Amino acid sequence: MFENYDDVVTVEQLAEMLKIGRNTAYELVRTSVIKSVRVGRKYIIPKQSVVDFMSDSCYNCNEIINGRQTALSYERTEDL
Repeated sequence: MFENYDDVVTVEQLAEMLKIGRNTAYELVRTSVIKSVRVGRKYIIPKQSVVDFMSDSCYNCNEIINGRQTALSYERTEDL
């Protein structure tokens, strides 16, 4: 999965990888749904964080707005 990307990706590449908009990608990293490191004004995102996000079953994706999941609909359920 995502073999064509480097080990570290940008927010723009994240949006491309997940086929989502740039604003949604920024929201995912800003809210720490996808782990990243902020360096100055840029986010550095390990590709493994994207893979973990895709394969992690700890996200509650039940809230769907207008037929689409939003970054706000991803809620960790680790306490359960």
